[in-house]
Amino acid sequence: MKVIIMAGGVGRRIKEESLTKPKPMAEIGGFPLIWHIMKIYSFYGFNEFVITLDYKSDVIVDYFLNYNQRKSDFIFDMSTGLSLIHISEPTRPY
Repeated sequence: MKVIIMAGGVGRRIKEESLTKPKPMAEIGGFPLIWHIMKIYSFYGFNEFVITLDYKSDVIVDYFLNYNQRKSDFIFDMSTGLSLIHISEPTRPY
């Protein structure tokens, strides 16, 4: 079963935070709010998500498309210009 998350709002009550990123990307404990919501649903067996986007949607899309690279260690060889990503699970608060 898919879970629909509506993440398209501007976030006027957290104006300072939402000037640079959408409300679902406000960080709590090093992870965005939308990540926490998805982890809670995942705990109960819901692992497919449809996220409706509008305001600054590119920030949310970029976060999930580059999730592994963002949360993993990597090695960059300056002599060859090659990089190696060590994909690892980030520390989970749940």
